[in-house]
Amino acid sequence: MVVRCWSLPYASSRQPIFARNVVATSQPLAVQAGIAMLQAGGNAVDAALATAIALTVTEPCSNGIGSDLFAIVGDQGELAGLNASGRAPAAVTPARYAGRNEMPRRGWEAVTIPGAVAGWAALSQRFGALPFADLFAPAIRYARDGFPVSPVVAAKWAAAVPHLPSDLGLAEHFLPRGRAPLPGEVFACRPMAASLAKIAATHGNAFYRGELAEAMVRHARDHGALHTLADFADHTVDWVTPLAQDYGGATVHEIPPNGQGIAAQMALGILASFDLAALPPDSVACQHLQIEAMKLAFADVHRYVGDPATMELPASALLDPAYLAARARSIDPARAQDFGPGSPPKGGTVYLCAADASGMMVSLIQSNYLGFGSGVVVPGTGISLQNRGAGFSLAPGHPNEIGGGKRPFHTIIPGFLTRDGASLAAFGVMGGPIQPPGHLQTLVRLLTYGMNPQAALDAPRWKLEGGLAVDLEPTAGDELRRGLAALGHEIAAIADPYMDFGAGQFIVRNQAEGVYVAASDPRRDGQAAGF
Repeated sequence: MVVRCWSLPYASSRQPIFARNVVATSQPLAVQAGIAMLQAGGNAVDAALATAIALTVTEPCSNGIGSDLFAIVGDQGELAGLNASGRAPAAVTPARYAGRNEMPRRGWEAVTIPGAVAGWAALSQRFGALPFADLFAPAIRYARDGFPVSPVVAAKWAAAVPHLPSDLGLAEHFLPRGRAPLPGEVFACRPMAASLAKIAATHGNAFYRGELAEAMVRHARDHGALHTLADFADHTVDWVTPLAQDYGGATVHEIPPNGQGIAAQMALGILASFDLAALPPDSVACQHLQIEAMKLAFADVHRYVGDPATMELPASALLDPAYLAARARSIDPARAQDFGPGSPPKGGTVYLCAADASGMMVSLIQSNYLGFGSGVVVPGTGISLQNRGAGFSLAPGHPNEIGGGKRPFHTIIPGFLTRDGASLAAFGVMGGPIQPPGHLQTLVRLLTYGMNPQAALDAPRWKLEGGLAVDLEPTAGDELRRGLAALGHEIAAIADPYMDFGAGQFIVRNQAEGVYVAASDPRRDGQAAGF
């Protein structure tokens, strides 16, 4: 990858930063937590973890102590992927949801065993340079003493509240004054500070085998859920080999299923059959091809992806070059289509990235899924729980069908780039189903057109709404709207203002100079900082 243009052609309030040690995420106070670890002698993993832990306090509408987590770490030419997503309680069966058309989206029935805490511990143990407890100090201070709520977080906090249950602990912890905090109002949650301190002191054991686990299980039983102490004690994370897909002179890496990162890789593989570089990046033709490639990839992912233990074919089949080339031939450059799945050969979210002067780079994402997740906040703890169980299918025989001990289909995906085996970039885009299209669109701009990472993030984006429906960001030009409509795309109204068009961060390494360029998306309160 060669950055060919350092101009900022799209409306933006941001400039990329250059530094030898950097952190980028969606909330400025969390960035400071990560920078503090680097300045204390920590490495990129220490910085990423302190940032992630601080985000549970400073952006609680998007993630919490009860989140799930995925990460990719590049260090000394090696890549390590971490799947710290949770599983359904062992006692769950499809029969529990008989008569329903879809999984519950809120309440305890939507909660799988949270994996973020175990992910923090595993990353620290394998890669960290600082004591685990040190990583919690900024978050505990923010939760105990309070912090001023930033504007975009305040807006998303307020937007989530009307959709949440009122009797599962949220109001007690996250609605001071009986409402969401306004921008600039100081928010504190001392029970959350106490829970973080217990997790820090026990390297996470209090969450899975101690008093915090007991409090979660007691609350689950009070509301008729099946979660047990054994479910928490048996939780494990998995170190995995990231998937690899060559594109534009680099290799794109994603965590393998149960996540949807493979969708971005499939779409890029499909686009390899077209000469995108011959088309202007904002042209109707270029955007049409990307939209169609993404629809083809999603059609397959929604049919075949789930817990890898129950998938009927391996991820490698979905990335088979001959298969992707065949899928590319389904695209009509002159017409939008609603694609079904093919036949492969058998065989609410926060994102952050960090990098240090040694070359270590981290791409990490954690989420409660929808705003405030399940709406469950365990009394006296400040632990808000994800609603990842809503990602299961109730279709009999589907690889993603609900079942005891299974992991659901996941939307959150950290991205990573290498070139010639060396770490090149850590990147991610937040926002549920926008994430694979976000990876696709930013990588095409970065790798095909040589845009700098800030421009790649600033550019207007689209997202898919199903069938022929496509949402375009308000900053997209009228010519693009008219052109896509003429091809048969149905330009839809924005269906989900909470998720909107995502927001992201990039850290790209200049391999010759040994420095980084970092960019943060203006769609959120995000910030990149370094030294």
